[in-house]
Amino acid sequence: MKLAKILLLASLVASASAQTPTSKEVENVYPDAHALYLDLHQNPELSAHETQTAAKLASRLRGLGYEVTEHVGGTGVVAILKNGAGPTVMLRTELDALPVEEKTGLAYASKVRTKDDAGHDVPVMHACGHDLHMASILGTATIMAHSKDTWHGTLMLIGQPAEEIIGGAKAMLDDGLLTRFPKPDVAVALHVGNILPAGEVGITPGVFNTNADSLRITIYGKGGHGSAPHTAIDPIVIAARTILALQTIASREVKPQEMAVVTVGYIQAGTKNNIIPDQAELGLTVRTNKPEVRKQVLAAIARITKAEAEAAGAPRPPTIDRYEGTDLVYNDPALAQRLRGVLESALGKDKVVNQEPITGSEDFSYFVEQGIPSFYFSLGGADPEKYAQAKAAGTMLPSNHSSLFAPDVDPALHTGIAAEVAVLRNLLSGSAEELRKTMAGGSAVP
Repeated sequence: MKLAKILLLASLVASASAQTPTSKEVENVYPDAHALYLDLHQNPELSAHETQTAAKLASRLRGLGYEVTEHVGGTGVVAILKNGAGPTVMLRTELDALPVEEKTGLAYASKVRTKDDAGHDVPVMHACGHDLHMASILGTATIMAHSKDTWHGTLMLIGQPAEEIIGGAKAMLDDGLLTRFPKPDVAVALHVGNILPAGEVGITPGVFNTNADSLRITIYGKGGHGSAPHTAIDPIVIAARTILALQTIASREVKPQEMAVVTVGYIQAGTKNNIIPDQAELGLTVRTNKPEVRKQVLAAIARITKAEAEAAGAPRPPTIDRYEGTDLVYNDPALAQRLRGVLESALGKDKVVNQEPITGSEDFSYFVEQGIPSFYFSLGGADPEKYAQAKAAGTMLPSNHSSLFAPDVDPALHTGIAAEVAVLRNLLSGSAEELRKTMAGGSAVP
């Protein structure tokens, strides 16, 4: 028995070593990947408008021998590389940037401005790291195409649009992603951020992030002269009371051990200081990680919003529009455990850390909901020295979506490529049946 265990362990170690990309492999593809990163960072495009971004990625993947289909679900890209019998494994990257003005001071900082869907002139920045994700997938795609003797099966690369507005994954699925193309046995993705130093990756088995609900609330009042508030019903005052009352949901209604976030991200009302407007609009983001808590919080928001309006004598009830939403991402625990060893072999045991679930959200969950087991992991993006200094001082580095967010590209990009290649080679090393047997069968949230 002991001998059998020793032989099994030796086999696993040898297998992991064979799947680990060499430093030479990563270095050979790094210049092209880095060049794409610089190009994308300087030329970002907003959600659902990633035409040039998608074309650049598609062109490079087609040049590597992938069978590329463009305009899937809008600007989405699907690239397939078949290499004999075996599993089908999907690796996804996002394409879109954000309406944020870059203030990093980098020599290659974005200076792009464009019109958003509402016709407003807005700045554009890759403030969430999707440019680094695309650069990583190019480096990974190149290594995989040039080392087909190290894996077998079908590699499916996805360039997904509109992640930031929680629409791209659903649009690709609605456009036949799983019927026009092979259905993956496993879906993989990563996300860069400053919560880990560059060079490290984080693994979270089970629940990875949160459910997200975007709400637009319109509160109605009665306009009038700012000098005569008694002749009007002020929707701004109602909105202010509503905002404060909403903060009691997480602190006073949700059980302390549970997770809930209710954030009012904007309030829009009025045009002049001495005019009481007819209405005010609030924009909310709501985050939870259990369906029953999600239901409780959304109901509480509706109850409080309507009650505050009624208490103020509003002429009509407020409207509450849930215009975006996505479920949380769930990592198959057995799959996460399997790939931990793979990443430790590729990066070093000290470079792979356990990570608590995060409060962010994203629509990768739409793929998981199709019964596809998921491995979604974190890629460190913080300059290691600055990370250590911030940790010692008890401060936080700029987060994703900040105008100051700038990953430490080297070594983050090296690490992203090495991690993706190691994971893909491992998943594409046996049969589809063997791969399914290793997983917990838990792609859905328990």
